[in-house]
Amino acid sequence: MDYTVTDNRPPLISLSAIFLKFLRFGFLAFGGPVAQIAMLRQSLVEEERWIDRSRFNRLLAILQVLPGPEAHELCVHFGIIARGRIGGLLAGLGFMLPGFALMLLAGWVYVTWIAEHGMWSGPLLGIQVAVLAIILRAVVRIGEHILVDPLTCGIALGSALLTLANIPFWLPLVAGAAIYACSHRSYFAAAIAVVTAGTAISIHFIPPGQAVLDISHEPSTVAALFIAGLKGGLLTFGGAYTAIPYVRADTVGRGWLSDATFLDGVALAGILPAPLVIFATFAGYVAGALPGALAITAGMFLPAFAFSLIFYERLEAIVDRPGLQRALEGIAAAVVGIIAATFLQLGEAAWSRISSPPIAIILFGFALAAAWRLKAIWVTPAILAGGALTGAAVSL
Repeated sequence: MDYTVTDNRPPLISLSAIFLKFLRFGFLAFGGPVAQIAMLRQSLVEEERWIDRSRFNRLLAILQVLPGPEAHELCVHFGIIARGRIGGLLAGLGFMLPGFALMLLAGWVYVTWIAEHGMWSGPLLGIQVAVLAIILRAVVRIGEHILVDPLTCGIALGSALLTLANIPFWLPLVAGAAIYACSHRSYFAAAIAVVTAGTAISIHFIPPGQAVLDISHEPSTVAALFIAGLKGGLLTFGGAYTAIPYVRADTVGRGWLSDATFLDGVALAGILPAPLVIFATFAGYVAGALPGALAITAGMFLPAFAFSLIFYERLEAIVDRPGLQRALEGIAAAVVGIIAATFLQLGEAAWSRISSPPIAIILFGFALAAAWRLKAIWVTPAILAGGALTGAAVSL
């Protein structure tokens, strides 16, 4: 029998019980955001009836527009509903801690036992090829929801070209927001596009043969890693994969780790029970040991906590503003282009290390087909395991 709105309310629950409940969710958070959100919905909406279905759907729609990992933000919201902002803080911490601890352990094992041993180069390269297939599928999946008209497609294409031309990340984001927010004034939107192109040309022009990602070899600091995580956390529009280009630019781009190591971290994040953005913890550990891992993780998750804890009562009203809604949609379209460009850059870096292109192409095709057709929570670990076995069997 269907239940009514008045039947839906959180149970009387202590703060410690909230933490333990969401800690359990964290240990079961395999399969990426879709599986994590489905788990939360089944347990807290369908079974325990903390809120009704329509409120859950409305809340999820809002969180998908705002930056940050949606599943983690849902946990914070549910904690606030049950026990206020302290409950939200404990729920968010409980959900992220298992993945954070496991990624710290993985980072330590990687730095201590794997990175310097040549015997792992084949399996790791195979995994990296498989990760590229998963990223490409994510680009298409995100684009299906965000690129809904010719203008958003144009914004994504322009953003990709600007990223490949090594233009700072803020320009395509600002331009995408402004163009789409002003799309009802076509001449004004066109003028913004022209100004953006002129600004890009004046900022930077890449001579032939120059690499698309300049390696600056700046020293890694706790503050710089925190800012790198914060940038990723603030710009995760459309899903956790959107954090990849920003964290890469601030870690690989500064010479703190290689593209190969960065892809290894993304692969590990796909296997562990955690929001995918936990790959930032791995990058921070490789770049700055434990302090670096703590700093970049704090930066990455700070927006996810802040949007819920600070603006809990105002989120729906803020996102319902049409002008802001269209600006956020323009940013999301620009981010799709940035991820697509990052996929090409990572693919070029991986291709340069491959000694057996036919095997790599077959592996990429297999991983892409598996990611495209299957949706079970163990698909990502299975794809990555297949990449590791292929790399171990054949020297790529």
